[in-house]
Amino acid sequence: METKVASNILPERKPKWLRVKLPTGKKYTELRSLVDKYKLNTICTSGSCPNMGECWGEGTATFMILGNVCTRSCGFCGVKTGRPETVDWDEPEKVARSIKLMQIKHAVLTSVDRDDLKDMGSIMWAETVKAVRRMNPETTLETLIPDFQGIERHIDRIVEVAPEVVSHNIETVRRLTREVRIQAKYDRSMDVLKYLKQQGQRRTKSGIMLGLGEAREEVIETLHDLRENDVDVVTIGQYLQPTKKHLPVQRFINPDEFNEYKEIGLDLGFRHVESSALVRSSYKAQKHIN
Repeated sequence: METKVASNILPERKPKWLRVKLPTGKKYTELRSLVDKYKLNTICTSGSCPNMGECWGEGTATFMILGNVCTRSCGFCGVKTGRPETVDWDEPEKVARSIKLMQIKHAVLTSVDRDDLKDMGSIMWAETVKAVRRMNPETTLETLIPDFQGIERHIDRIVEVAPEVVSHNIETVRRLTREVRIQAKYDRSMDVLKYLKQQGQRRTKSGIMLGLGEAREEVIETLHDLRENDVDVVTIGQYLQPTKKHLPVQRFINPDEFNEYKEIGLDLGFRHVESSALVRSSYKAQKHIN
């Protein structure tokens, strides 16, 4: 019998540990001006990331490629779903120029799912990494990739351009995957992470959201599964509902619980574990290359 995410539970009012101060600082102000002046497309700004000021201050930013319309309709994600626009083959150079203008030391690249394309967008992924390398040879890279439907020749294109970190988010526990990630599969995502390491990728990474109705034992099971598939880095954060049309928050996780999961993760052998309410996939990403 399928277990669904409950929709009739109202969580308590947003707790104090989720309140965020507005970003400040000279570096943030300078970068914000550049982003606005040149209309640079960063997930940091479009997604109103709570860690934007901190990350920008450390020279890290996240850029999304392949448009802003996704072919999938995940229950947690605020990105538009539908028929994407035609691929912009100038995008690799645009992203590379943005990184140069912003003087980014560590860039995170991500994308929507492009199941409408024969290559699932993997060629654009590879070309973007190459363009960033040409224009910003000192910048390190993390690629937060979709599952490419598990097709190995598409994943190989990412491995061949050798980003310092390749990340693919499992997002939630096995039981909730069908409703949270409607067109994705738990085991397929695990297989993608395993395959990356088998092909020689030095550092792999994944992320989990909490607060969707998962049990403690299920979170620990997911951490075990990630580690068994040789994942090096895991991020654990609080799910927040983007709109009323998305899955509701079932519970706000206490900071002590996040600390517990961090200790469990480190004991399992993860190289890095970022675990707190405001953690997002790219949080402290520059640390994860080591």
